[in-house]
Amino acid sequence: MNHLEKICDFISSFVNKYNYKGVVIGISGGIDSTVVAYLCVKAIGKDRVFGLILPERDSSKDSIKDGVLVCKSLEIPYKIKSITPILRKIGIYKLFPPALIFPRSIQEKYVLGKWQKLSKDSFIDDLLNQGNEEFLKGLAYYRIKHRVRMCNLYFEAEKRNYAVAGTTNKTEILTGLYVKWGDDASDFEPIAHLYKTEIYELAKELKVPEKIIKKKPSPDLIPGLTDEFVFEMSYEKLDRILKKIENNSKLDDEDPQKVQRVLKIIKAAEKRKIKTIKITDES
Repeated sequence: MNHLEKICDFISSFVNKYNYKGVVIGISGGIDSTVVAYLCVKAIGKDRVFGLILPERDSSKDSIKDGVLVCKSLEIPYKIKSITPILRKIGIYKLFPPALIFPRSIQEKYVLGKWQKLSKDSFIDDLLNQGNEEFLKGLAYYRIKHRVRMCNLYFEAEKRNYAVAGTTNKTEILTGLYVKWGDDASDFEPIAHLYKTEIYELAKELKVPEKIIKKKPSPDLIPGLTDEFVFEMSYEKLDRILKKIENNSKLDDEDPQKVQRVLKIIKAAEKRKIKTIKITDES
């Protein structure tokens, strides 16, 4: 059994074991959710996979188009549901200046400026939940988006007795590039054992649309921020270092600054794994 067959067998076995009728996937138009959608269709069939596209005010215009492209290429039923109204009701858009009156390029420039100004190392502070009042406000601003998406995914799934498919990969888990109780909340995780670079390889094998493969990876939560910008290195370099650390291989041929950066991220990411600690856990 090759790696593709193994993942498909994992998906179908999980769905059958727990008597789910199908699977719901949050389709962002990114590489991870697309690969998961392709895997689920291959494993259990297109009629048992439902795509949910959940854009909001700050989403890239391409997110909806690319999400629809994925669903149509797979011929799966799907729904587009804006989460802007509920986010506005909660009050998150009041935390920062109104964005709609400014072009996307200005929004991106504003965000990048804030990211660099509010902290010496914004990603590490993000992982550690630390920083000044305005920085913490920014964390609350973007994290709730994935939590609202999670609620919508479970709402759609439970109406159908479907399972919610996770789309988090191994690189994201190791580096903390996810929102706790947001995109890490799912019933099963079919790609959590694969590094990001391995997701790209799998995407080519699954014949994912070239447009999706070539997109710059981004959480699409705040205008302008991409994964590789916050890591301060490419996924190719990051995964190579992560694999060497995992295998206890020598790092002599790697850039010492990049290695220290990765080690710092891994250590800080441990805090994101803290969930519902009980007295018995501390004994």
